[in-house]
Amino acid sequence: MTIGGLRLATDFLNDLNEVQEAAVRHGDGPLLVLAGAGSGKTRVLTYRIAYLVKELGVSPRRILAVTFTNKAAEEMRRRIAALVGSDAGLAWVGTFHSMCARMLRIEARWGWWTPAFSIYDGTDQIDLVKECMEKAGVAASVFAPKAILSAISRAKDRLLTAQAYASEGGGYFEECVAKVYAEYEKGLVRNNALDFDDLIMRAVELFRENPPVLTAYSTRFEHVLVDEYQDTSHAQYALVNLLSGHHRNICVVGDDDQSIYGWRGADITNILDFEKDHPDARVLALEQNYRSTRNILDAAHDVVARNARRKEKKLWTERDAGLPVTLARVSNEYQEADAIRDAVLARVGEGERNYHDFAVLYRTHAQSRVIEDSLRRGGIPYDIIGGVRFYERAEVKDVLAYLRVIANPADGVSLARILNVPPRKIGEKSAERLAAAAAERGITLLEVLGVAVEIDGIPASAAKSATALAATFGRLRALAESAPAAEIVTKVVEESGYVTWLEGRKSEDASQRLANVEELVSAASEFIDASGEESLGAFLEQVSLVADIDRWDDQAIAVSLMTLHNAKGLEFPVVIIPGLEDGLLPHVSAYEDDDELEEERRLFYVGMTRAMDELRIFCADTRRRAGVTDMRAPSRFLDEIEPEHLETVSFAVARSRPAAGATPRRPARRARADVFPDYEGFSQEEVALAPGARVAHPTWGEGVVLDVSGVGPDAIVRVRFADDIEKRIMVRYGKLTPVTG
Repeated sequence: MTIGGLRLATDFLNDLNEVQEAAVRHGDGPLLVLAGAGSGKTRVLTYRIAYLVKELGVSPRRILAVTFTNKAAEEMRRRIAALVGSDAGLAWVGTFHSMCARMLRIEARWGWWTPAFSIYDGTDQIDLVKECMEKAGVAASVFAPKAILSAISRAKDRLLTAQAYASEGGGYFEECVAKVYAEYEKGLVRNNALDFDDLIMRAVELFRENPPVLTAYSTRFEHVLVDEYQDTSHAQYALVNLLSGHHRNICVVGDDDQSIYGWRGADITNILDFEKDHPDARVLALEQNYRSTRNILDAAHDVVARNARRKEKKLWTERDAGLPVTLARVSNEYQEADAIRDAVLARVGEGERNYHDFAVLYRTHAQSRVIEDSLRRGGIPYDIIGGVRFYERAEVKDVLAYLRVIANPADGVSLARILNVPPRKIGEKSAERLAAAAAERGITLLEVLGVAVEIDGIPASAAKSATALAATFGRLRALAESAPAAEIVTKVVEESGYVTWLEGRKSEDASQRLANVEELVSAASEFIDASGEESLGAFLEQVSLVADIDRWDDQAIAVSLMTLHNAKGLEFPVVIIPGLEDGLLPHVSAYEDDDELEEERRLFYVGMTRAMDELRIFCADTRRRAGVTDMRAPSRFLDEIEPEHLETVSFAVARSRPAAGATPRRPARRARADVFPDYEGFSQEEVALAPGARVAHPTWGEGVVLDVSGVGPDAIVRVRFADDIEKRIMVRYGKLTPVTG
């Protein structure tokens, strides 16, 4: 019998290779599984849970499995259910943050928060930090609020309270951070809110300060399994060790070669030092790759093997060698983008591929613009992962602010956001007086709205609106006690007047904003259908913890565009990595730090190992940055790939026939054959005459370069000047000069 494609019988272990089976069958005690890219780590985790339940008789209630994204957690739950059946739902399976949020709501009586606490995202945190900086006397003109918040986040990851952080001392910046941090903690308490870092930090504090609570959880969870262990922070490391401290049945799965989140607190030493923390640990390495061809794996290993801080392993596969990894050197990012476009059109036009087979993975978001422009000209559908998140759009944040005040009346940050949205005659000065009155009386901002007529200095019109808004929240809060989340969202957009306000606006984006509000209603309905949970609080928690990748539609017929960081955990038949240049990959910020340079190397390795069948790499000789064309040097990582594993090609792509169903389009400009110019001996002015560059001519004034034919002094440059006048000018005689201002 099979369910979801997985055998549900005692012979299900036959699906595993020898090392995978050894990991699954491991009994008690610490276990480290070094799972290389594409080696089946999710299968090992899910089969191990099934083995514990079906073969060793462990109750699913006594199993805790933690990963990093909702998408990964959902996939894990689905697979476990296919193997174990309905009892799988009894196991705790989720992300670190969702698990901690669940524990903190259950155990709220031990802390200062209530079960209805809000979870603040980056925007909310910045708003609160700005307020706290003003209270602490720290000017935003001296230190950016984001810098202050980043320092507070790093402190929380080190499990330092405001008081502990202040005691460490430091320079003037640290002194200012300590003052703001103290106010920030007060602000969170006042708003009954936690931020992302708090979810982990407060859970650790809960267990350390309340031994009975720790004993209850550490004895309950007989087996603790952690996915992507290389990405754990210090706080997450402490949490895992606390929860597994009683039974010591901790199984961690990860790959030190894929540790790429050091900039947000991930500590690679957690996985490298696992055996020091657990001297009796069993260590198994999954080295058989089921994803990529041999050529891709060999090239990727050439790169990552140069790192000093890693555990030795080498991926292998039973697949054939496959197509060679190709490197194309192009003259600039415009030619790079057109070559990517033409490669996609050629493969799709030949019937070899569909658009969703392709992923373009770049180091920085800024690289996507030129690529997007070229794909649009080619009529190629694409999907960007990691741009402005749906839940961070202004109109969505507005509606969510209403919902959060309904769920958590103490949330003054959310209420302040929508006091006058839509406009209801509560101006900035009135809002300040209301907030001050709340602080003076020791009550919430929502409570102050109900007595606004008593507050000195509040105009009658503003007081009337404030009282009406308080009444609206009263009705909605009563409704939320019994109605499902989707109904509450609908009522909010109706009773607040938000939809009517959007409909009356004349802005060009009004229809799109309305569509986003409607999509939020759909999201609430989908959440109820998927989880069976109808409460507003549960929906808001899911929204707060969703990641960029969780909303990615992997079935969309579109080329996927995303950063290398966002690509972690994904796979695609064809992967294209542009921008293999020093200063971009590796990023210039890593030049002076060996650890950061090694992380950049791991990032490239992660990108390479997303590819199943084809890997194409691009390197440009020039690239515009801040309006100035810079000479670029090929990435040092390219020199680390053995010549037999990399094929450098001339990138002159023939025009392809349109793919079936492609949008009719104007003929696209072809990539030229002369894409390997030797720029030695050229002046910076000659190099700067690249497509997109601004130039000046003594007769026609300033213009923009459209095309360049040939290289060097004899190159022909096509320039568009004012009034759409286009001229073809030879560099040698044209008297063109770059405009760099």
